[in-house]
Amino acid sequence: MTSRMTHFDSAGQAHMVDVAEKSETHRVARASGRITMQPETFSMVKHGAASKGDVLGIARLAAIQAAKRAADLIPLCHPIPLTRVAVEFTMEPQQHAITCTVTTETVGRTGVEMEALTAVQVGLLTIYDMCKSVDRGMMMGDIRLLEKLGGKSGHWVAPAA
Repeated sequence: MTSRMTHFDSAGQAHMVDVAEKSETHRVARASGRITMQPETFSMVKHGAASKGDVLGIARLAAIQAAKRAADLIPLCHPIPLTRVAVEFTMEPQQHAITCTVTTETVGRTGVEMEALTAVQVGLLTIYDMCKSVDRGMMMGDIRLLEKLGGKSGHWVAPAA
């Protein structure tokens, strides 16, 4: 773990980290989260029977859009040019849950973790939004960074949950 928080200067004031001296490298981040729901809601999503349309298709587009807008939402996050955003949904019938996994990539001076995490959360929120008329008790959780590659800190993989 880093011994100091990089978004604060020596006087304790919040600031955007200066990345000008960092090398441009290929950077990848992978994050995931899940949403659990009632069995009927899960079936509705799985079979494409939601009244608002293709829940997972819309959630995929929302996640991609969110990755591109992370810097607009998180005050000290650098705007970065994404080279790839991939969104996968895994249906978990036994738990009536859907896992969203997002991979983001760039070639740049700062990582893409915030973009991946933002995309996961907005993807899950979109599922909630599209299904809330039939299930307001859906729960989102287990949102976390799974892996990051690139930059000075190299390759990091989350410990098994």
